[in-house]
Amino acid sequence: MKLLGKILTYVLLTIAAFSALIPMWELFSSTLRPSGEMFSQYLWASHPTLENYKDLWELKSPNYIRSLFNSLFLACSGVILQLFFCSLAGCALAKYEFKGKKVLMGIQLLTVFIPGAVTLGPGYQLMYQLGLVDTYLGMLIGSAGNVFGIFLFRQAILGVPDELMNAARIDGCSEFGIYWNIIMPIVRPMTGAFCLLTFMGSWNSLLWPSMMLQNPQHHTLPIALSSLVGLYSQKYGMMMAGTFVMVLPVIVLFLVLQKEFISGLTSGAVKG
Repeated sequence: MKLLGKILTYVLLTIAAFSALIPMWELFSSTLRPSGEMFSQYLWASHPTLENYKDLWELKSPNYIRSLFNSLFLACSGVILQLFFCSLAGCALAKYEFKGKKVLMGIQLLTVFIPGAVTLGPGYQLMYQLGLVDTYLGMLIGSAGNVFGIFLFRQAILGVPDELMNAARIDGCSEFGIYWNIIMPIVRPMTGAFCLLTFMGSWNSLLWPSMMLQNPQHHTLPIALSSLVGLYSQKYGMMMAGTFVMVLPVIVLFLVLQKEFISGLTSGAVKG
């Protein structure tokens, strides 16, 4: 009975895994279909072709390849900035005492309840007054802080023993050295989870970049993909190819950070 239960469990998990992969397989197979077979009921193209990828590569307006590199630059730069500033702020809130700490934490928590769409207008006005509209710098400054990331790191850094920090101070380590050499390696699983979530948020962002980036040479991948929607006709094969190319970096990043992502999400779930 135990063996039968284990076999049944694996069979059900296999079926669930294949069911989850069917949409991804359908997306990939759609990129290889010619226009006449786009809405066929088969799970594979009868006449596979790379024409959709060729058309996407040769497309000039929007320039999909340029948009791909724009998205990679903004997403990677945004991850680095948010990782640095959020971890620093989380470390300060977790391990240091200063006046107004509780008030500051309360104000930050209140901002979580404000919908992001509400801040788009004031944020754009601020960037306009600073002369940063349609610049990469304006995009990065607007995403340098993240309240969710700050408290994510705060909760993780609370578990770092104070004895390690005191021992490092006795050895002559600076406060920044303690943060960089002691704290950050310990909270590495949380760092991996945060990087993946932040990258996905920046990679899939459409509304804020469409407001800030007016020059077509600065457009990101979601903007370019939305521009493929025609008024009177749709090139579904090209749209499917563009969507598949957009999904690939996220899949690769998840496979690379899978262990850290799961460890970061489950850290603190079990005591002892």
